Amino acid sequence: MYSLKYKVTTSTCDSEGKLKLYSALQMMQDCSEMWIDSEPSVKQYFTEQNMAQLLATRQVEIIRVPEYKEELKVTTSVYGMKPMFGFRNTFIYDAQGNPCYKTWSMGAFVDKVAGKLKRVDDATIQSMKLEPQLEMNYKDRRIILPKTEGEVLEPIKVLRADIDYNKHLNNANYVRMAMELLPEDFVVRGLRVEYRVAAKLGDSLTPIIYKIADSIIISLSIGSEVSAIIEFNK
Repeated sequence: MYSLKYKVTTSTCDSEGKLKLYSALQMMQDCSEMWIDSEPSVKQYFTEQNMAQLLATRQVEIIRVPEYKEELKVTTSVYGMKPMFGFRNTFIYDAQGNPCYKTWSMGAFVDKVAGKLKRVDDATIQSMKLEPQLEMNYKDRRIILPKTEGEVLEPIKVLRADIDYNKHLNNANYVRMAMELLPEDFVVRGLRVEYRVAAKLGDSLTPIIYKIADSIIISLSIGSEVSAIIEFNK
């Protein structure tokens, strides 16, 4: 298990003095990325093979939204490893050790040059330290779009500030963009994100919104290809 400590600061708060979901996702993402430093053999293998781990799906349960100046601890642990995919829990805890956010995610192992899935050898998989799978309400990684016609909105341009060091639209920015399309009174208690085709600088993402019961699903497409699907739950 790998962990990082954070404090809820002004730049991570919304207008009500509560931690933005976008900021919480960035904390989770940073902790997950830094985790590889705790596995030297895996880090060396990925470096030698010119490989990266890219987020394919994430589910988040929001238990309580932290407030300004709260001390937080983000932990991440891998509970499953396959030749081309890894599975992890990333939780955010408050100062009393109570979970505020529970998440699980699946990462895909990719060749940086070819941009395609690449297998990790058995020796590296065996060297991994796997942790127990943590308790949460696990849902399917695939998000099925409703058969009903959704509402198509104006395209969103991918800007320079949206790109991370993988030269793709940063994972948290998909959610940030989609949240701007939610009704102001929609309180997010959970979400799932399925990443399909990485958006790059200059791409235009066309949002399509589907409203169903207590959920809103937003797909973001580049032309005819779905880039990501985000499901927000009340």
